Amino acid sequence: MTNVFRSTTQLLNHLTVLQEEMKETIVERKIMWGDLDALGIVFYPRYYEWMDGCGHLFFEAAGLVQGELWKGRNLLFGLVETSCKYFAPGRYHDKIRIITTLDDLEEKTLLLKHEIRASESDALMVRGFEKRICLDVSDPLHFKAVPIPGDILEILKTCV
Repeated sequence: MTNVFRSTTQLLNHLTVLQEEMKETIVERKIMWGDLDALGIVFYPRYYEWMDGCGHLFFEAAGLVQGELWKGRNLLFGLVETSCKYFAPGRYHDKIRIITTLDDLEEKTLLLKHEIRASESDALMVRGFEKRICLDVSDPLHFKAVPIPGDILEILKTCV
């Protein structure tokens, strides 16, 4: 079964997310003029923006909407580490796919892996990851790492 979601956030404008058995999410987008640097290739922080947005959409596709976790349970999955390795540049109007998977699940942390591929050739352009930690954010001045609650952990286990 495939579900299609439309994002309303500015970052994820013009994106379509496809879900298949919740093992991965795939976001398709077209590289736009504002994504480029002076050399006409994707400005590297854009990849981090796209990965962050795709991470949130991965959670959303699993039924774990970050905003609802924050407001309803004082929980967020904050970034503790991120990285990208670049294989090929993205250029204006290239169509790309961002594939996000949950690669590792620990007591307090999880690891999301992202591959950015050219839509037409399937060539790998970027490989990156985000390590996220479960945080109690009930005190905005003192976030605290906490074990992932059992119900959320069970949902995430189905995504690995």
